[in-house]
Order: sequence, then C-alpha cells, then structure tokens
Amino acid sequence: QVQLVESGGGLVQPGGSLRLSCAASGSVFSINAWGWYRQAPGKQRELVAEFTRGYGTNYADSVKGRFTVSRDDAKNLVYLQMNSLKPEDTAVYSCNADILSGSSWPYRSLEIWGQGTLVTVSS
Repeated sequence: QVQLVESGGGLVQPGGSLRLSCAASGSVFSINAWGWYRQAPGKQRELVAEFTRGYGTNYADSVKGRFTVSRDDAKNLVYLQMNSLKPEDTAVYSCNADILSGSSWPYRSLEIWGQGTLVTVSS
C-alpha cells in the first residue's frame, strides 16, 4: 500500500515562512508527478504548484515568487517552501502524486492523496 503523509503545517505570522513536506511510503517504483493543493474554509480546492517529470514545475499566480517546490527523489519526498505568507494563504494543504507502484512489472499506476496539513497565517 502506498501512502502520502504531509507535515510542517502550523501557525505563522504574516510575512513568515513554513516548509511543508510530503513523503511517499510503501511500494513506490517511481513518482511521475507531484502536486500541492490547498482548500481554504468555504472555498474550493485549488492547485498551488505541480511538478511533472519532463515538464518542470508550475505555480499558481497567487504564490509565484513566494512558494518553491523541491524534491528528494531518493527519499520520495517533496517540499513546499512558503515565504512571505499572507492571511489569504490560510488553508489545508494537501499533496498529490502520480505513482507507479510495485516491485516488478507490471506496475500499478496510482493517484494518491495525503491527508492534509493546516496552515494558518495570522497575527
């Protein structure tokens, strides 16, 4: 079984920084794409940033220049560095991954979601 687990959320003041982590565990052969999403209270879930192997990383306009995605492929980890945080960044942040699972061919193609981590930006 493959799981994604996020960590790093919490309370931060406006202008502060947080780094979220998302770790994939289980029988992971490869991860072809990662995504960070967020859902604020009373709003729909929105894409924050996504990385696709061979295509690079895209960011929502609202976070460009403030958020950065990085990866540790050897550890099946993805990070979301969030700087210059604003109150409107308050949301539950979830990671998503397109994974090939299994120890040998044929691999299973899975789309997995983490449970989410709450980020609150407030003074």
